[in-house]
Amino acid sequence: MAEETMKDFERELEASFRKINIGDILKGTVVDVNDAEITLDLKYYAPGIIKARNLSADPGFSAVESIQKGDEIEAAVLRLDDGRGNIELSIREAADTIGWEKLAEAKDREDTIEVTIREAVKGGCVAFAEGIRGFIPASRLSADFVEDLDAYVGKKISVRVIELDPANKKLILSAREILREAQEEERNHEIAMLVPGTVLEGTVATIMPYGAFVSLSNGLSGLVHISEFTERRIKSPKEVVSEGQKVKVKILNTKEGKISLTMKGLDENGLEEQEDVQDVPVEEYSSDEQATTSLGSLLSGLKL
Repeated sequence: MAEETMKDFERELEASFRKINIGDILKGTVVDVNDAEITLDLKYYAPGIIKARNLSADPGFSAVESIQKGDEIEAAVLRLDDGRGNIELSIREAADTIGWEKLAEAKDREDTIEVTIREAVKGGCVAFAEGIRGFIPASRLSADFVEDLDAYVGKKISVRVIELDPANKKLILSAREILREAQEEERNHEIAMLVPGTVLEGTVATIMPYGAFVSLSNGLSGLVHISEFTERRIKSPKEVVSEGQKVKVKILNTKEGKISLTMKGLDENGLEEQEDVQDVPVEEYSSDEQATTSLGSLLSGLKL
């Protein structure tokens, strides 16, 4: 108990020598949260108060939903005394300094940031990151083209910072790269699960001079090289297949995320073709004597 009292005394002594000025960025621990304000322990003789209007520029921000006791928060000093003996702080003011710094670091590290789409505007959507208004172009909302921007309002998505300009308050975010990376990872996993020798059904999608790309039933596609259509030599895959044709193919290998296929040795049903086996004639017994089936000839050799 005496040790704890000494520590409290040391903290109070340190706080008494600490000088705080308007505009300083202070870090504190959240000790209370409600809809009107949050209270911070600044390790100072006075607590810090952040009123709801000074929490975020995001109109949909909710302190109760987004902030918890024990969270550490950085905020700028607005007033040294709010009239109740508290130091009034603002996260919105601090965002102009530390918010841009955090976003610049996130861009350099290619960090993923979770944001909520607040509104749809011409050409894209608006979301807030680190309390700063950011723009997500329609072409970067998804891995594919997005027609209905309003459908994204209220959704939480993961984005990366692709462009920022603090001087001009410009922040561009993108979800496209994250989604495409996830798709690529899933595709590579599916390819890795394919077993060489497996026979699949597919559709000839594109014919090139060097082979044909076949779309498989599992959403993947592979290449049948020109040398893998038939045992005989051909000048063009068009001699064997046409675009849109249903074909049976066999997996040769899956290297570096690519699927190599063959049509060699498969019949139209996808079964392994068997080598032709020539009928070997059975040597017949021959005699100069005429064959007969009469009862007399059958009994002639018997001795009674």
